[in-house]
Amino acid sequence: MPRRCAGASSAREGTGLAALYRKELSDHLNSKRFLLIFALLLVVTTASLGGAVTTLFGGSTESTEFLFLRLFTTGSSSIYSFATFLAFLGPLAGITLGFDAVNTERSQGTLIRLAAQPIYRDAILNAKFLAGATVIGLIVAALGLYFCGAAMLLTGLVPGGEEILRVIAFLLLSAVYICVWLALAVIFSVVCRHAATAALACISIWLFLSLFMSLVASGIANAVYPLSGMEGILNMVDNYELELAVNRISPYYLYSEAATTILNPSVRSIGVVTMSAASGAVASSLPFAQSLLLVWPHLVVMASLVLAGFAAAYIRFMRQEIRA
Repeated sequence: MPRRCAGASSAREGTGLAALYRKELSDHLNSKRFLLIFALLLVVTTASLGGAVTTLFGGSTESTEFLFLRLFTTGSSSIYSFATFLAFLGPLAGITLGFDAVNTERSQGTLIRLAAQPIYRDAILNAKFLAGATVIGLIVAALGLYFCGAAMLLTGLVPGGEEILRVIAFLLLSAVYICVWLALAVIFSVVCRHAATAALACISIWLFLSLFMSLVASGIANAVYPLSGMEGILNMVDNYELELAVNRISPYYLYSEAATTILNPSVRSIGVVTMSAASGAVASSLPFAQSLLLVWPHLVVMASLVLAGFAAAYIRFMRQEIRA
């Protein structure tokens, strides 16, 4: 009899997590915010594809190798490429899905009702994060399929096996990158009592890391290794390496660097390349496996940021007192 009761209790707890996940997923997919952010990304994707097609096929192209991949990284004089737009606007999707995950439930008085149900307390946060990550995966997959399908219809290009693998890796990288911002938004939703405060904090960090981090990195590098005078010639390599290291603190820079490497097989290295290292190198495209090795540290760092952000939100949420 005790065994049967324990089994029934475990079943109810597991079902509670699944039920919460389905509820959160349904709320996201039916919300106006999701529709607005998806519509924005869809419009931007269409515009970037149009600019890429105009640029690549408006005149004579120098090379037809990996032409399908170049659609992802090519823009026009008036619009950025799809990869650039996704790097800048993708975080908005993660922030939108997570900034009010917990604080809205708390302010509306529904969090105490959820905690009173026969489920583990951590199932609440797990379900919210998993639902947000699922929606991000759906958004990235939908945008990628739309871009590829529209590109094939407009240009008649058919991607080869190498290009398909690179596009899949790029979309996976994009989903992990946006989940970094989802984890950050969930942290602020747990820490901040008001959703507006959490949203402003997330947007401030997003704008700083995306727009101003390069200025900060350049200032720090120039202060430590000045480029003026005769000493500047000797400091050029150290200056660039320090600026690169500071820039890589930003997920935006990490993602942009990794996306460029994945989508451009001609990129053979990341970082400083000396003349001695470049001499004797054969000018050819890297295979997919070699490009993946180059960006593997970037993917690991971003995945670690997702786990670290979720862990921080999880610990803070479990230690908080839930009151009516």
